[in-house]
Amino acid sequence: MAYHGSLPTARSRAVVAESRHLLLTVAPGALWIIIFLVLPSLYLMSVAFMSNGPYGLPEMPLSLTSFTQLAGQGFLGWSPGNLMTLGRSLWQTVLSTVLVVLVAYPIAYHISQADQRWRPIMLLAVVVPSWTNQVIRTFGWMNLLAPGTPMAELAEAMGMIAPNMGLYPSNFAVTLGLVYNFLPFMVLPLYAAFEKLNLSLVEAAQDLYASPLKAFWHAVFPQTLPGLLAGVVLVAIPAFGMYVIPELLGGGKGMMLGNLVANQFSGSANWPLGAAGAILMLIATFIGLYAMRRIGRRLGGGEEVVI
Repeated sequence: MAYHGSLPTARSRAVVAESRHLLLTVAPGALWIIIFLVLPSLYLMSVAFMSNGPYGLPEMPLSLTSFTQLAGQGFLGWSPGNLMTLGRSLWQTVLSTVLVVLVAYPIAYHISQADQRWRPIMLLAVVVPSWTNQVIRTFGWMNLLAPGTPMAELAEAMGMIAPNMGLYPSNFAVTLGLVYNFLPFMVLPLYAAFEKLNLSLVEAAQDLYASPLKAFWHAVFPQTLPGLLAGVVLVAIPAFGMYVIPELLGGGKGMMLGNLVANQFSGSANWPLGAAGAILMLIATFIGLYAMRRIGRRLGGGEEVVI
């Protein structure tokens, strides 16, 4: 009996084995992303386009009301409250990120230039506070900024606050809490970048009589740019959706987008509006990542700056 088919070659068997290996390697990660990112995002998108039913639960028909409410349109006409909350979130995110960068740069540089045996201890001193629960640390700042404390009395002596008043709730307290909370997330990637610093470029700039500022900009900054952008992403994205710090240190004066979303799923009972706010945060996150990628390449980060 003659066989008219074609036997599998060694090459085709290798391709099949490689495809099977690739599938087994990628499948766990892909499954994780689908379960914990894609499916929740699709659920939020479906809720955001539904109508607000009894007790705040979403129901049919589909509607764009949640997005118009997010833009400020309500039963009493247009109100800028939600847009002001969005603007405050953006401002607090930008301000706290810039302050974190200004504080973290000298700390990371100092640690990288310290004696080798002291570096782990100095890094632990930066990281260990973040191991404590964020709520407990925020309550600690509430005690430090309360009326009658040295910081409040100093601010009162400088005329920054009225007598017998504390430094919280206020936007200042929210900014301070954000800077303190996210400082380790900027110091660590910057320290990793400073560890790889090529000091010969700095010496070359000094030999050419460059000022300290020019030497930093042309010899140090490009080398630390990947660490800086990684830190900006780690700080700005969670800061934009922060809930605990604005709730405790800001009160009604410092509500951010995270508080607006959380309130819609609890007290205000408007799930479609909360889902619309969550989608807005996702969109802002993707825009921020894209902007960081473009800025990094424009500033000379090259292919290393890929987020």
